[in-house]
Amino acid sequence: MDRIDRKYRILQAIIDDYILTALPVGSRTISRKYEQKLSSATIRNEMSDLEELGYLDSPHTSAGRVPSYKAYRLYVDQMLTPAPLSVEETAFINRCFERRIHQVEDLSTRIARSLSSLTHYTTAVMTRAPRSEQILSHLQMVPVSDRRVLLIVVTQGGSVRQTILELDAPIAPDELYTVSRFLSNQLEGCTLSELPAMLARLGGTQAQVDAVIRAMESKPEEEHSDVAALVVGGRSNLLSFPEYSDVDKAKALLSVLETKEKMVSLLSHDGEMEFSVRIGPETGMEETRGCSVVTASYRLSDGRVNTIGLIGPTRMQYGKVLLVLGQVGRSLTRLLDEQNGQR
Repeated sequence: MDRIDRKYRILQAIIDDYILTALPVGSRTISRKYEQKLSSATIRNEMSDLEELGYLDSPHTSAGRVPSYKAYRLYVDQMLTPAPLSVEETAFINRCFERRIHQVEDLSTRIARSLSSLTHYTTAVMTRAPRSEQILSHLQMVPVSDRRVLLIVVTQGGSVRQTILELDAPIAPDELYTVSRFLSNQLEGCTLSELPAMLARLGGTQAQVDAVIRAMESKPEEEHSDVAALVVGGRSNLLSFPEYSDVDKAKALLSVLETKEKMVSLLSHDGEMEFSVRIGPETGMEETRGCSVVTASYRLSDGRVNTIGLIGPTRMQYGKVLLVLGQVGRSLTRLLDEQNGQR
């Protein structure tokens, strides 16, 4: 028997068992449930080798082993052979997309609630419009203090962006209203990517307008400014996993789930209609080192992009999650095609 192949099978057995039980896995468990032809001593030797290679960790309170982040990465990349979704699970997903979609936000809420119920993980759905496709509908400025103004930009797709501008000198409220009307009329219909050039052309119009334009040009873009909607479902689901029985650890994770900027960062990945699996430290946040995030993106008929993310412990059922996201993509595509054909 090839020893590399044997190590590979033992590692897969440990990961499969730990995903199901959340308990450290010992050699006797592997011998009894997965590798009856191997002695416990042989399995212990292989487990020691796997620990030295960085694929297993040994908790202080147990003689058993648990998979490391490195092991999960290998598992996802090379070991997954998921069983098909059950008839009931497939039917459940299909039922979620039987009704027509009237608003993207309704769709996001429907997906978030359904998938968190089906998988028992936290589900997040983010709708994003590329800046090149966001068309300005109107803007408004509201005085906050003498030199601070709240700028509200509304796009034709319905997304709202708000930011505080710092002015060089005070502008009276009635003058600010006039400036708002002027800029809104001049900029209506331009895409947000065209906005800097349009502002440059409007410079020199009048002193108050120039002051506002300078403030707008100096304001750095927020990373999540192109996010029209973010819906999170099943936040409390993660608290049912033993990994989050520690109160401080649970609070830190819930704080991430309640913060839009962090959730946008957690869900963002390159590519469309592709899966992304980030495990532990790959999530990029200290609070989510014990989590995995699986995302899939797809483009809606109006050009906006929806990203679905499932968030769970690193011992996530990766195979099932990937199958669920794949079925959601197929069901959604079918629904959108049917709606477009009826128009």
